[in-house]
Amino acid sequence: MKRAHRVLVLLAAVLVLGGVALGATLRAADRAAEKDRAQAGGPEVRSGDVVLGAPGRTVFRNMAWGPHRDELASVADADPSGPRTASGVRCLRFHSADGTGVCLQAVRGALRDTYRAIVLDARLRERHRYGLAGIPSRARVAPGGRVVAWTVFVSGDSYAGSAFSTRTSILDTRTGHLDHTLESYRFFLDGREHRAADLNVWGVTFADDDHFYATVATGGRTYLARGDRSGKTLRSLHTNVECPSLSPDGTRVAYKKRVEGASSDAPWRLYVLDLRTLRETATAEHRNVDDQAVWRDGHTLVYSLPGDYGSDLWTVPADGSGRPRTLMAAALAPAFPGSR
Repeated sequence: MKRAHRVLVLLAAVLVLGGVALGATLRAADRAAEKDRAQAGGPEVRSGDVVLGAPGRTVFRNMAWGPHRDELASVADADPSGPRTASGVRCLRFHSADGTGVCLQAVRGALRDTYRAIVLDARLRERHRYGLAGIPSRARVAPGGRVVAWTVFVSGDSYAGSAFSTRTSILDTRTGHLDHTLESYRFFLDGREHRAADLNVWGVTFADDDHFYATVATGGRTYLARGDRSGKTLRSLHTNVECPSLSPDGTRVAYKKRVEGASSDAPWRLYVLDLRTLRETATAEHRNVDDQAVWRDGHTLVYSLPGDYGSDLWTVPADGSGRPRTLMAAALAPAFPGSR
């Protein structure tokens, strides 16, 4: 072998070994960083079995730094800040009811990410899979576990401005029938059918397998609408309602409302609407809430706010009393019995 060839071989070997060493160093640095973050007060998370609807356990998306970030995890209801059990199933959005879960996932690609909806059984085993047209935003399961809904952004990535478009789908898991977009439903505004190219629908919350509530936007305004799957209709009920969440008894809707004087990038406050009287109640949470809240029970709302780990869960009474309290750090998208 000529001297020049030997030099080239040696240089190649040095580069390969250097790359291996660099990779090992970076992996070790990542592990050390994760350990440091855990020692800084992060929740304890360990692998194990997670079952939907297990008595005394809440399932949610774990946001704690480390190898289990974004995995569905469970924690004891009696100790929300206690040790967590992580499932290995990663979700961007999640909800469950009566042993059925819906998990909206990202599929990382070399050129671009794609997204999918996975319907899960109680032990988080995949039952159905559907491709998504955009970035996951909202997910809900009807109380009986048969019907699921999801919303994605197909353009834009925030509800704060006007330059966004959504697509909301509803799936019957027993028949396999999929309504690809609720924009195909007939929308009645103040009792009259309203057809418009700018129609957007998002944020489903179920009353039962056939009836639901959602946000409909058109003409620069948002409306709470009652939906009927059998009739393929949406009917407006109240203005300035986004991301509704029906109470366990079906009488009230929690939602985010745009308030006057708020900044354009933080416009919402958390309200509750009585569906019989249409009377609004402002909750004691005065910060911007960009989330579809859930009902922990008939009296308490749970919602996310930005935190050190990306998101923390907070609670506030639904009747306007009390004050906000931290429920769980480093957590998102919880599912409670009776949440819709």
